[in-house]
Amino acid sequence: MDTLTFLLPNGKSVPSHFHVTEVGQIEKSFIDCGGTVRKEKTIVLQLWKSIDFHHRLKASKLLSIIEMSEQKLHLSDEEIEVEYQGETIEKFGLAYSEGNFLLTQTKTACLAEDSCEITLPKISVSLSGLGSNEKANTCTPGLGCC
Repeated sequence: MDTLTFLLPNGKSVPSHFHVTEVGQIEKSFIDCGGTVRKEKTIVLQLWKSIDFHHRLKASKLLSIIEMSEQKLHLSDEEIEVEYQGETIEKFGLAYSEGNFLLTQTKTACLAEDSCEITLPKISVSLSGLGSNEKANTCTPGLGCC
């Protein structure tokens, strides 16, 4: 099978006439809100929806693009991010399942929760209500004991 299918998180397919406009490696140096200097590397695969509706990128051609990128850019084995044009340039993780590439959601997070004083909401639990449960020794979701 030489066809490529990329599925967005909403289940829709990237149109089959997409192009791979770049493969690259990005190195990022940054400091988190707790003052820790961090570095990360990612491989970026950029997909572009073309107006050339007859274009179909074959799996063998994508493999040759990736192999050429590895050779010429000396790419290391890193996580892959996919950039795709949505409302703006959207960034996704990449997974593979049942013959499809899955563009997975990415999220931001605080990398220094222990030092930047993030307060998570506390759950209020009535202790008197716990004993009225028939299975008082069993913790179930929603009781606040798990």
